Amino acid sequence: MIFEQIPTGGDRNFAYLIGDASTRRAAVVDPANDPAAVLARVAAHGLALAYVINTHDHFDHAGGNRHVLARSPARLLAGGKGGMRDGETVSLGALTLTFILTPGHSPDSLCVLVQEPPAPGRLITGDTLFVGKVGGTDYDAGARAEYESLHRKLLVLPDETEVWPGHDVGVAPRSTIGHERRTNPFLMCPNLEAFVDLKRNWLAYKREHGIA
Repeated sequence: MIFEQIPTGGDRNFAYLIGDASTRRAAVVDPANDPAAVLARVAAHGLALAYVINTHDHFDHAGGNRHVLARSPARLLAGGKGGMRDGETVSLGALTLTFILTPGHSPDSLCVLVQEPPAPGRLITGDTLFVGKVGGTDYDAGARAEYESLHRKLLVLPDETEVWPGHDVGVAPRSTIGHERRTNPFLMCPNLEAFVDLKRNWLAYKREHGIA
């Protein structure tokens, strides 16, 4: 597997390059802010771009679509109305990409689980799950949807599943589901009410616990 986390500027955004070493077919995820740099990495590996994937439609994730699609035959895959279905898969040679719909941060949010057995899966989480924190929402329907997405869609994955977020805004640029389950204060909340309360009081919580 070819897998690269690509810093693209903006609010410490990450794009991702996923490629199959045998077929040379590839996908890029969230090629915004600096789409030319993302395409340069595709070319450096000699890959043929088959898919552009957005974890959600916010401009800092989807803003590079036009640039990339105009320079490749890639197909756009995203969530939302008419988009990918929960659990839908596409193949890149030996790789399987599974789309997990995770509304909350935005209604169309999704995560992408990249698998090449027997290696642990790599989960690209967009703005749903960061390392040590979660994506921003309101304190009502958005928070409720995110809580359900986290617990019913992501925390059911094996502990060794790697976590690759959409921004470098957590305590590290990557993690695992097991580590987040044990250490992420939002995932340790016993119920929705505690989850929303932590969101409301996150700045005070960070000061109290010395979190940057």
